[in-house]
Amino acid sequence: MLKAFDRIDPDPRIAARALLLARETLQIEADAINAMHARLAADDSVGRAVALLLACKGRVVVSGIGKSGHIARKIAATLASTGTPALFVHPAEAAHGDLGMVTADDAFIAISYSGESAELMAILPVVKRMGSALISMTGKPGSSLAQLADVHLDVSVAKEACPLNLAPTASTTVTLALGDALAVALLDLRGFKEEDFARSHPGGALGRRLLTHVRDVMRSGAAVPAVGADVKLTEALLEITQKGMGMTAVVDADGRPLGVFTDGDLRRMIEKVQDFSKVLIRDVMHANPRSIGPEKLAVDAVAVMEQYRINQMLVVDADGKLVGALHIHDLTRAKVI
Repeated sequence: MLKAFDRIDPDPRIAARALLLARETLQIEADAINAMHARLAADDSVGRAVALLLACKGRVVVSGIGKSGHIARKIAATLASTGTPALFVHPAEAAHGDLGMVTADDAFIAISYSGESAELMAILPVVKRMGSALISMTGKPGSSLAQLADVHLDVSVAKEACPLNLAPTASTTVTLALGDALAVALLDLRGFKEEDFARSHPGGALGRRLLTHVRDVMRSGAAVPAVGADVKLTEALLEITQKGMGMTAVVDADGRPLGVFTDGDLRRMIEKVQDFSKVLIRDVMHANPRSIGPEKLAVDAVAVMEQYRINQMLVVDADGKLVGALHIHDLTRAKVI
């Protein structure tokens, strides 16, 4: 069945006009960022702002209203996820109690293109009196907010991308980009690593890759297929079938792996061996099997499996004793792969 939009025959003139405006919008915003890039070369404000934020003993509070508020929320979120504790506070709500979230140890980033937002100007004198450092981001260096701040960051643009030059477009893009620049500088200066990023993103793919250890996904206890070296091949095959890993470990009396036997080994033997009942597992196993420690990251296990093109791997402790087993499917289910 056709949907309503499937029956729409686009007017070539509309498509051409839309493409023209889209390209113009992107160009205006790109030009605005390039202009700020050039402007910062002769300005030490970013360096001073970063130094102030690095010295902050509390959190970075970011605030703004309207479109600036949306940008402020994103900047706060980016700072928080890259090693700088931060939160967004709505200026209107701050005037009615939420200002209690702010302490003297905090740094406050106030965003207003005009630099005269009434909601911000109502709370910033209080922020200053309590001793919080104040950074402003405005498009008007002579504005009240810029003059009140300890550090002012100029986010002025020649024009908005809006054809009416009214809707915040280029200015919000520049402000967001400068917020990202602050976060990246702080990330680098704090020595923030992949592992730190993963800790603040435990639900994401990177978090799973960097926080999941072999012990978290391995099969252990009775689920680990293992037989002694002196058992017959038929007994080993029963262990492989019962445990469902497509292999079994072969261990000595102390539980240390001597070898491994897999489904693939069995298929290759069928052509050569007529009577399996007389074959001992020690005579057909692969000696010195690949293994990994339970404290290793699961991604390390993936790397070994890919390098040696294997689907199963044994897990051994510091004494070399078998404590678990991994199948490639275990890693897939854990979304490490």
